[in-house]
Amino acid sequence: MRLRPALLLLSFLLTMTTPAPAQDKRFKDLDPATMSEAQKKVYDSIAAGPRGGVRGPFNPLLRSPELAGKVQGLSDYLRYNSSLPPRLNEFAILITARYWTSQYEWFAHHPLALKGGLDAKVAEQLALGKRPEGMKPDEAALYDFCKQLHEQKNVSDEVYKAALEQFGERGVVDLIGVSGYYTMVSMVLNVDRAPLPQGILSPLPVLK
Repeated sequence: MRLRPALLLLSFLLTMTTPAPAQDKRFKDLDPATMSEAQKKVYDSIAAGPRGGVRGPFNPLLRSPELAGKVQGLSDYLRYNSSLPPRLNEFAILITARYWTSQYEWFAHHPLALKGGLDAKVAEQLALGKRPEGMKPDEAALYDFCKQLHEQKNVSDEVYKAALEQFGERGVVDLIGVSGYYTMVSMVLNVDRAPLPQGILSPLPVLK
């Protein structure tokens, strides 16, 4: 049992030595100069927002500019104004990224989760598909809620009650919202084959 933490860390580090698969992205980057008026309007709005640029799922989503515009509003709330603090909100995003093996989503949000206060060891174990040890009570309630919601498509009364006690009704609804939104983001990124920056290794092992 004493070797378990060391072996866990070694296993995680070994996954980081696997280069990201070399696949061409399916949605080529749009040139603002050749966008339609509707696309350019949404593009400019996203670029001027808190992200400071158009990244991640928004290049594919701009193929449907009305959808992209509505998604932007939802994303802005869930990223920057959720009732959940960054440590928990980003943890929920990482749980979703792990469920979908969304490499780009994990790459983008892992540093934000750590900045928000999530223990790096919790993220490491999550990346390996483990139930993280050493979680705080609110993190454990969030993990159990998200895991059941993703895998069983519902949550038990016990898990719901634990989340409700930690986050209140608004927090539970925001947790459902962030899980659902980043499920869509994971779908878009995975279908797009969104590449990691050059030289960045795949952060998530593919689980059986």
